[in-house]
Amino acid sequence: MQTMLRGVSITKKFGGLTVLKDVNFEVKNGEIVCLIGPNGAGKTTLFNLISGMFSPTKGKIYFEGKDITHLRPHQICRLGIAKTFQLVRPFHNMSVLENITSGALFGRNGTTALEKAKERASFIADFIGLKRKDAPAKNLILHEKKMLELARALASNPKVVLIDEVMAGLNPAEVQETMKLLGRIRDELGVTVFWIEHVMQAVMGLAERVIVLSYGEVIAEGKPAEVANLPAVIDVNLGEKLVERDTICEEH
Repeated sequence: MQTMLRGVSITKKFGGLTVLKDVNFEVKNGEIVCLIGPNGAGKTTLFNLISGMFSPTKGKIYFEGKDITHLRPHQICRLGIAKTFQLVRPFHNMSVLENITSGALFGRNGTTALEKAKERASFIADFIGLKRKDAPAKNLILHEKKMLELARALASNPKVVLIDEVMAGLNPAEVQETMKLLGRIRDELGVTVFWIEHVMQAVMGLAERVIVLSYGEVIAEGKPAEVANLPAVIDVNLGEKLVERDTICEEH
């Protein structure tokens, strides 16, 4: 498979705090890859670097062979990389359909034709299973807001979607439903999935490959069943009390 997304020696510092240190990664076209690790490991920061919210202190990020390291978020989105937020951020006073339409208007092959964007938004809402298209986003329950976050990203017609903890706070039935959905996003929409998750049941059941971060460094990579049994991975996920890092690293 062709490499779609690649990071080389990615380092990110916030003042004197090094959040990521010499991180290398690859995501191939058509993969479902999960980024795991304890809180404060730098997972969300890495996604923020890929999506252009921050620039790395050192290193390069490539998308389909193109250097995107210092591009702005809207430029990266138009190339075909979409991202969801760990803390959902809908436009609260807009309807579900209006929220999703915003993604269609400003994403890859974005259109200024509002009706065409609404058609794309309606298709994505149906695909995700969002039935209350006219409801204000502020009236949705948590699961619906998470699905809306994902729908808005998919409406931008991405080649790769960066999904940040979409299953956090969901009940077991919702987790199973979301696992099936992520598989359909890859299989039916043809979108490569790069995904942060703490729900290990979902990671083991869906991810084809996992990358493990700890204290800003990659400590393991491979198939879920192989990586889960490595002593270093067990230590950082189960046996170690980690120092909490600045909230800026995981919320931006």
